[in-house]
Amino acid sequence: MLGAWLLLWGGLALGCWGETAFLRRADDSTGRCTYSFTVASPVEAACPDAGGVPELRAEVVALAARLSRLESRDRGAGGSGPRGVEAGGARDPQQAAPAARLEAAYSELLRAKSRLEEEKGRLEREKEELGRQLESSTQEITRLRATRCPPGGEGPGRDTLRAPGKASRWDPQPLAYQELQSERTEVPASRLLEETALGRPGSEDSGCGELVWVGEPVVFGRAESIAGKYGVWMKDPEPVPPFTRETTWRVDAVGTEVRQLFQYEAADQLARGYPAKVHILPQPLESTGAVIYRGGLFFQPRRSRAVARYDLRGEAVTAEREIPGAGYHGQYPYSWGGYTDIDLAVDETGLWVIYSTEKARGAIVLSKLDPETLEIRRTWETNIRKRGVANSFVICGTLYTVSSYSAPNATVNFAYNTATGTSRALSIPFENRFRYLSMVDYNPAERQLFAWDSFNMVTYPIRLSQA
Repeated sequence: MLGAWLLLWGGLALGCWGETAFLRRADDSTGRCTYSFTVASPVEAACPDAGGVPELRAEVVALAARLSRLESRDRGAGGSGPRGVEAGGARDPQQAAPAARLEAAYSELLRAKSRLEEEKGRLEREKEELGRQLESSTQEITRLRATRCPPGGEGPGRDTLRAPGKASRWDPQPLAYQELQSERTEVPASRLLEETALGRPGSEDSGCGELVWVGEPVVFGRAESIAGKYGVWMKDPEPVPPFTRETTWRVDAVGTEVRQLFQYEAADQLARGYPAKVHILPQPLESTGAVIYRGGLFFQPRRSRAVARYDLRGEAVTAEREIPGAGYHGQYPYSWGGYTDIDLAVDETGLWVIYSTEKARGAIVLSKLDPETLEIRRTWETNIRKRGVANSFVICGTLYTVSSYSAPNATVNFAYNTATGTSRALSIPFENRFRYLSMVDYNPAERQLFAWDSFNMVTYPIRLSQA
């Protein structure tokens, strides 16, 4: 339509100049309505060659192209007239709003894509770092398992572990705690039996006797990590070669997978903090009730009522046996908690296990064990409530209990004699210097108590009465 209008106006303009113009309207070969007009040239008698007027041809071609664009825009706008706009002109408001929303959404997608790519890069870097840590841990475990100290010699494993720079490799175990609980048992004065007179260091004692005095604690070492808040340390009173009475053992007992048994050549090496070897137990142990006796570590496997023997030379469990009816994992612990349901002890007469059962209604049960088969030889049931005392130990066949794990001026408050089957109240002073006593064991070879008091490994000198 626009082209027709232009042709019509052109014809009228020429008519105004007084020239004759012929306008014709007809359908073309495609059936489309076309307008055409002819005008005689006022100056030219004949048409020159078309190639001689390039300016006119270029103008006609440009005009035709422009008309084609205008008609295309007109058809795209859906109208019959020239309602479109030229290229580069202002947009229709109805078309501008959707286009703006599309551009905004596209920009947001690009930003989201960029964030996802950054997150992907970060995760890939973390994956690489975790892979390196896993490889390092695997190599360390392989090295530890391959490290064995030859009897009586100094192998490369010892030199490696003894170096101060390697001490930081021993990471704490995964942590898990039991809520602490404390109970106080009041004993009327009328029930108190005649107390044993307190003794003092004097002449050397010979043979067995009754405990009459406990001295002040002597600190031998201190655990530096949280895994050593409570633990157990010990010496073998009847060692098996290549170990000696000076060989010292330690377990940091905080954690859900406690498997590391540290070996030291002597107590002074324990004080420096560098083990000669680390044994990785085949199964985790529970709490602080373990002991070393006749070349074996005796311990309670985690979440069980069993007792196991780990051979220190063969580095394998050689015996394991359940204690019938024994409470475990928090059923009958000492007053400080810590899953101390089953506690092992050693004295001049052999290996003992201290526990309680439902039948005993929470009272301490004491059994004598065969150190090779762990078979129970004999059992005694006391009248001492296990939750009412902080810890216990055995000397010369007599069970002794400690009144508190946190009071600075505690006492050894009860004794149960397995020879007579009777118990009696005591009041022997016992100092909790660091206010968190988690382990007490007697060493019959050294005639002193070994204890773990809030990160600190200590000993207590004792005195027994004359037999």
